[in-house]
Amino acid sequence: MTVPLSADHADAVVAFFRALPAGDRTFIKEDVSDPATVRAWVAEPTGGSRWVAVADDGTVRGYVAVLRLSGWSDHVGEVRLVVAPSARGSGLGRDLARHALVQAVEAGLRKLVVEVVPDQGPALALFTALGFTGEALLRDQIRDRDGELRDLMVLAHHVGDTWSGMTAVGVADALDGHTD
Repeated sequence: MTVPLSADHADAVVAFFRALPAGDRTFIKEDVSDPATVRAWVAEPTGGSRWVAVADDGTVRGYVAVLRLSGWSDHVGEVRLVVAPSARGSGLGRDLARHALVQAVEAGLRKLVVEVVPDQGPALALFTALGFTGEALLRDQIRDRDGELRDLMVLAHHVGDTWSGMTAVGVADALDGHTD
């Protein structure tokens, strides 16, 4: 079940991020193993821009956020998506990404971006299948845990351009129905 991130989930979210392989945490901008980071998220006035997929036993299986950029880019949201290794390949990532798309449109965002390392094939396939296209390749943009420089791809989805067509054929209702 995908629900808005709340203080009730804080400990489970920290456990979720701490359980990720170190290589996965390399590509997350914040120190997600620090409980203070998660507490800050749930205290944000825009806390409704973060969601978690929670299993029946209360464990967190996935996390997605749509973070509105500021200033002259406040029509753009950055998508951040993480799925537990045990849930990968189950469709959870797709469901969370679809949920993010619906929520972004409802929040009035016109464009979404996601940053992906080029060798993350499943993530690239997931986002391109949802209509994201390559917008930039930033060479040697990030450093992995071994100190090696890595390229970073920026994919974008112009939701304003495509959403009206999706609504006309009922895709928006179908997406919304499968993500809650």
